[in-house]
Amino acid sequence: MYWLEKHWYRLSPVSLILLPVSWVYCFLMWLRGHGYRWNLLGSIKLSVPVIVVGNITVGGTGKTPLVIWLVAFLKQKGLRPGIVTRGYQGRARTWPQPVLPPSDPDQVGDEAVVLARRGACPVVADPDRVRAAQLLVHDHGCDVIVSDDGLQHLRLARDIEIAVIDGERRFGNGLCLPAGPLREPVSRLNRVPLRVTHGKARTGELGMEFVETGLCRVGSTAQTVAIAEFQERQVHAVAGIGHPLRFFAQLRRLGFDVVEHPFPDHHRFTPADITFDDNKPVIMTQKDAVKCESFAGDRHWYLSVEARPDPVFGERVWQLLEEKRRG
Repeated sequence: MYWLEKHWYRLSPVSLILLPVSWVYCFLMWLRGHGYRWNLLGSIKLSVPVIVVGNITVGGTGKTPLVIWLVAFLKQKGLRPGIVTRGYQGRARTWPQPVLPPSDPDQVGDEAVVLARRGACPVVADPDRVRAAQLLVHDHGCDVIVSDDGLQHLRLARDIEIAVIDGERRFGNGLCLPAGPLREPVSRLNRVPLRVTHGKARTGELGMEFVETGLCRVGSTAQTVAIAEFQERQVHAVAGIGHPLRFFAQLRRLGFDVVEHPFPDHHRFTPADITFDDNKPVIMTQKDAVKCESFAGDRHWYLSVEARPDPVFGERVWQLLEEKRRG
């Protein structure tokens, strides 16, 4: 699949050859969506509000940092949020899986572990998000559920949908899988009340930026240094995320001389992947770092970032929640 992504952001012979398959995929997604809207397929409604944060494209758009910001915002409002996540590429034999900060990312997925460490709230991973959400309500007393990357998981009824958009790559060549990066046609966004763009927002969208807070040693968050300590030095940059080039560009903007080492999204790292024949620092994302803790050394660091959405975003979320409560 990794080689195919290169054709998703332009109209290439490969994407055109796959266009008939893309049309079939789009039709099936349209049929499935209408099946839920016409109540031909059953959605499960919870007793508490459900907020879904997702996207319509394959790959990273910044959902996880926004979910972390959102649960902190909800806690400030006096709520008890819980997070459900698919546990993508987790190898656990049984589900659901409660996720704690020391949980094994190989079992529950890398994003789930990051959410447990940064979200400071109950997290449950399960391909069946309804079951995970019910566990959070019944066993943890959560009074609002945030679903990470669940825009297409329509069996879980939702009160608020939030779509995250990559402001740089947008929607690629505008085609659905496998000819393009779209999980659903762009028209799907017309039914999403909140659209947050990582980067420059357009009409009808709210902007979001990432703020770098320091470099943390992999496997020891207590060891944190200022970014300035590594600036103007050559570093190895390792990224197994949806858009590695964005991460490399971010490091260059911070003043690093970057040697790039891109990997596919959710790559399962080995010691050889992050070992180089020199003593230069190795910098990665936190999502990659949780998978490298058992074999990382003193020169392995991850860049700590926080999402900063437009202030209007929090106001709109709270307004929509209040409207759902009154309704």
